[in-house]
Amino acid sequence: MRLPAFTFAAFALLLSACQRTSAPPRPANGDYAVQTWVLPAEAGSMAPALVAGPGGRVLLGWINRREGRRNALQFASYTEADGWQSQPRTIAIGNALQANAADPPHLLATPDGALWAQWVQAQPDAAGGTDVMLARSKDGGMAWEQITRVNTDGMPTEHGFAALWTDGSDGAGIAWLDGRGKRPAPLHGSTDAHEEGEGDMQLRANHFTLDLARGSDALVDVRSCDCCQIAVALTRRGPLLAWRDRDANEVRDIATARYQQGAWTAPRIAHADGWKVEGCPVNGPALAAHDANVALAWYSEGSGQPAVYLARSQDAGDQFDPPVTVAVGPNLLGRPAVALDARQVWVAWLEQADRGQRLQLARYAPDLAGKPLQVVTVAHLATRGLASGYPRLVVDGGGAWLAWTDVDASGVAHLKGAHVTR
Repeated sequence: MRLPAFTFAAFALLLSACQRTSAPPRPANGDYAVQTWVLPAEAGSMAPALVAGPGGRVLLGWINRREGRRNALQFASYTEADGWQSQPRTIAIGNALQANAADPPHLLATPDGALWAQWVQAQPDAAGGTDVMLARSKDGGMAWEQITRVNTDGMPTEHGFAALWTDGSDGAGIAWLDGRGKRPAPLHGSTDAHEEGEGDMQLRANHFTLDLARGSDALVDVRSCDCCQIAVALTRRGPLLAWRDRDANEVRDIATARYQQGAWTAPRIAHADGWKVEGCPVNGPALAAHDANVALAWYSEGSGQPAVYLARSQDAGDQFDPPVTVAVGPNLLGRPAVALDARQVWVAWLEQADRGQRLQLARYAPDLAGKPLQVVTVAHLATRGLASGYPRLVVDGGGAWLAWTDVDASGVAHLKGAHVTR
């Protein structure tokens, strides 16, 4: 198959807001306070990617989707000392670039100074088919001249919901949901009764060198949930993946696998919730790791009602302790994000509210024992349903950074952010 044409740009777009966060009020009780973090994305932006970079940088990516324009994947870099480092830069642009709140792009900074970006694009002349795209910039994001398609099966089916991690000093690992085991949709006028959707979605992984030379695709799971996000964290013993499994009885609990000694371990259920659901809930897990300590957050209705759970592992994901219940109730939407720092575990999630949604954030002791250290409402969202996508969360020594999608009074998507600090 031929790659669709893309236009790459190193030009700067107008910066809609470039203010740094001001010093927050210091809570008298030692809790963390929430303050607005003004983001540089213009109206029409959605589906944030948020990662920590070297030197205290925070990298923010997003899809800009405006009426009458082609979709654009953009990013900007921020430090607490100096604010936004430059105007937003465009990584890729084109009508084929997918703007999907449930399947956002991803960014990665490798130790050699390169930046990596992943997104999903529509296949040419294949209704419903998508490809996972990977790009690399050697100069910190000024130019994005290296690009490749991650999946090479050539099947006109869905590929997406990826996760990126650092592989050595200058390479990247990537995992994604792969529909090559599904039947493609029939051509117009076909008498074939099989529609796209029959067959199994797979979880696959590969690694790429600094010049985008690929390794060999690895099949991590032969049958995964079709459209729940996957998550990855780097542990002392190698990258750990988490995803929503799908067994023969439609039980869709969270599974994990770790890459070690050149191969992926067999999938292992982190906790047997027993959630049986006929359709994909579009509600994947979140992972964070430091050394051999791992925090895993996920949504489930296995208990009979919506709940967000949080569990820890002290052996790089071999075993997880019994989970704590972060939130439970009929208004819970889930879509968790999780992060670790030296003092605590952070977890964010979404809930329904009277006039939209509510973004919540909790802090726990590293061992998750006892009640949460703090629970705070980060923001009230005007949007409803899946349009809010997945909130993003990263932490540093000074606190937490969050980014999410909301809508303005006219219904146009835009990004919002918060800094949670003492």
